[in-house]
Amino acid sequence: MATLADLVPGMPAVVGALGRFIEQRIEAGPPFQRDDAFVADQLRRLDRLLAPFRPEVRGLGRLPAAGPYLCVGNHSGGLYTPCMWAFLARWYAHLGVETPAYFLGLDMALALPAVGSIYRRMGALPASAANAAAAFARGAPLLVYPGGDHEAFRPWTDRGRIDFGGRSGFVRLALEHGVPVIPVTAAGSHETTFVVLRGDRLAASMGLEQLRVKVFPFTLGFPFGLAPGFVPQLPFPSKITLEVGEPLDWHRRYGPEDAAKPEVVARCYGEITDLMQATLDRLRGT
Repeated sequence: MATLADLVPGMPAVVGALGRFIEQRIEAGPPFQRDDAFVADQLRRLDRLLAPFRPEVRGLGRLPAAGPYLCVGNHSGGLYTPCMWAFLARWYAHLGVETPAYFLGLDMALALPAVGSIYRRMGALPASAANAAAAFARGAPLLVYPGGDHEAFRPWTDRGRIDFGGRSGFVRLALEHGVPVIPVTAAGSHETTFVVLRGDRLAASMGLEQLRVKVFPFTLGFPFGLAPGFVPQLPFPSKITLEVGEPLDWHRRYGPEDAAKPEVVARCYGEITDLMQATLDRLRGT
């Protein structure tokens, strides 16, 4: 079956060129570029930017005293994902800005001029198993959002749903390195963006998988009305609540060899998604 990339003249070449540009941008510098002084300065800015969402982060005391460990969050809020920034602000402040902590970022965001630099200096790493392993080798905690753009742009009707899209690489990562896994569940963030359509098929037809992009969403908001989800719209001021759960004991129940066992990976994936769904339901009062 022909895709949109096949039908629109020049699109495959454009997508391919953009993919090469992103790859070059990602590989242009070292993955670890976190700047503690920059983080401290941005935390003050984040407090002001996040004020309309009245963010509340519960359970930070459940985090291990030191890394390495893996925080796993649900990704919400479309283009802005304010729950991620709310957690980063409280997490970094809880640890102390001088304590290295990192999060895996979307290649597209990290490749953007100026924006990519901000992300990297805030502790973002290009999303790869090698970079995650390097963070753990440094004794650092790491934050991941397995659902990625698939979950961040889920339709409004699915705003109360944990949806990692079956992506279980984080489970294998945790098992291989024997690190504690901590669920971080966010509620309210997806109410900030009215996603009409995720656009999975449209993205596939455009060949966007070459850019590690799985969606081409449409949102409804101000000032542009119905527009592609990558066009900035003013977010709705919904209260955001996050809860850090108790560390899961996969590193005690399983060994590194279990990362290669599909039944173990599926069991762990189901355990954390069920747990986070129950937490999300409770936080939303449903």
